[in-house]
Amino acid sequence: MIATHPLSDQYVLSGATHAVAGGMTTDINRTLGDLARELPAAARVLLRYRIDFCCKGNRTLAAACQQAGLDAETVAREIAEASRQPDTQPRWQDLSQAELASFIETHYHAGLRREVPSLIAAARRVEKVHAAKPAVPAGLADLLETFWLDMQAHMQKEEMVLFPMLRQGARGPAVYAPIRVMEREHDGHGATLERVRQVTGDLVAPEHACATWRALYQGLAALESDLMQHIHLENNVLFPRAVLED
Repeated sequence: MIATHPLSDQYVLSGATHAVAGGMTTDINRTLGDLARELPAAARVLLRYRIDFCCKGNRTLAAACQQAGLDAETVAREIAEASRQPDTQPRWQDLSQAELASFIETHYHAGLRREVPSLIAAARRVEKVHAAKPAVPAGLADLLETFWLDMQAHMQKEEMVLFPMLRQGARGPAVYAPIRVMEREHDGHGATLERVRQVTGDLVAPEHACATWRALYQGLAALESDLMQHIHLENNVLFPRAVLED
């Protein structure tokens, strides 16, 4: 809950007071998951700084910035400023569980099925054609292939088991087990993103990279962004609602 101070252009949030340009504020002691859920623009800023707000969304902004060697107040101001801009993303709190599940399926699951196979093919082509070059992302195609096999099984479990349960209103103990399985698998997906960064030199194409190589890294960056927001929507919005008992 945000309360306006009657005598100043400051806002008080969760017991902390910050004076921020434009009357916006972001409390650095709030969790990343809360910030990304309530301020959609926060996700874009956190992605830019490569702060994991999906699998590690229970950390505070202050703690995450400290671990990353960033100034938390600077990041908070950027989130506040970005939140002043119009946003076309749905307000998750206004959607039902059924609507959230459908959005995840039609937007994120469909996007993965559309994009990942072509990324695997591009990775294999780059590894083959540029095998003699030291900067080639050796092993990337196999890494993506393993990720894709795991992700297809993961999406099937959600679409065939968990999401139908949520659409029927299942809550509390009935969904504890499947949700915990999905969360553990999300952790694995997050680890894969980190491994992709390692194999590709932080997704920075060398100067001699061909068009396919550059397009591959651009596609992987988009995949990383979408997957983090996908996992965030499940871990920090859809699942917490479901585990609460009536």
